Amino acid sequence: MIVRISVLDRSRTRRGRPAPQALRDTVDLARTVEELGYHRFWVSEHHSVPGVAGSAPTVLAAAVAAATERIRVGTGGVMLPNHQPLVVAEQFGVLESLFPGRIDMGLGRSVGFTGGIRRALGRDTGDADGFEEQLAELLGWIDGTQRAHPEVHARPAEGLRIPAFVLATGEGAGIAARAGLPLVVGDLRSRDRVAAIVEAYRREFRPSAHGTRPYVVVSGTVAVADTTEQARRILLPEAWAVAYSRTRGSFPPLIPAEEVEGLEMSPKERELFEGALAGHIHGTEPQVAAELSRVAELTGADELLVTTSTYDREALVDSHARLARLAGLNGPEATAPGTAAAPGTTAARAAG
Repeated sequence: MIVRISVLDRSRTRRGRPAPQALRDTVDLARTVEELGYHRFWVSEHHSVPGVAGSAPTVLAAAVAAATERIRVGTGGVMLPNHQPLVVAEQFGVLESLFPGRIDMGLGRSVGFTGGIRRALGRDTGDADGFEEQLAELLGWIDGTQRAHPEVHARPAEGLRIPAFVLATGEGAGIAARAGLPLVVGDLRSRDRVAAIVEAYRREFRPSAHGTRPYVVVSGTVAVADTTEQARRILLPEAWAVAYSRTRGSFPPLIPAEEVEGLEMSPKERELFEGALAGHIHGTEPQVAAELSRVAELTGADELLVTTSTYDREALVDSHARLARLAGLNGPEATAPGTAAAPGTTAARAAG
């Protein structure tokens, strides 16, 4: 069983509830997750997506950190190609200054989903190719080693310790390894592929000032309930949103599970819907515990990042509570025992 468990909430909108409510729901969920003993709470970056309200992750992270007391708070992630590294360094410097010792800087290499979004951001698909250089520049601004503009300093970030993580599905894993940074990899539906990525990352890892050993966070959807069927129903709204987006080109707000069950889907929609449901970890507490033990054995992961989204927030909170119980998360200190890095080591500090 993976001992450290964290949560990423994408601020999914729900039909009939405006986007501002989704952001308030995220903050409320963070408070609950902290009470349950989870290690981190992360937020995401998406632009012009009807089903996602989280477009400004550092702003939302500040609200989450202000509403909580102990849990680590961060981004999963800031899409670095969308931004100037100096500005990202400054934003995280402000966060770390206001909430010292609690901020994580999760970074991804994606750009906007559509041409219109990319044009509005002043970016194109090729900007993702410069992620490794952008990452090095960003870390240089924080470390105080950025020499391209010696007269410029990233205040208040310069000199602060802000743990960085690289979100990756393939090529990004090599970037994380070369930079000596923790890796966040998903999704768990393709477990053999995730295991291969993790193995390559560990093999290529170069110790750095940011970490002396590899640190792996695997991310995926986990739903826990009284019965397997109840757990599966938690997954229905997101699965339908995926099928809808792939047939209509727009990722929609979530609708209730009972409405999804009553939909008449075309053969293509049904195929996509069933595909979106397949492979996620869901079931009763014993079933999920067994699945997570298999994931831990396959990947050797140091941490699990749960990314579950659903319409029914009560069911989501109940699922998180059940997962916390089966993992033995009893409070803020419950995540420390059994982790591979001993407290106080560079690797443990790098991973937060």
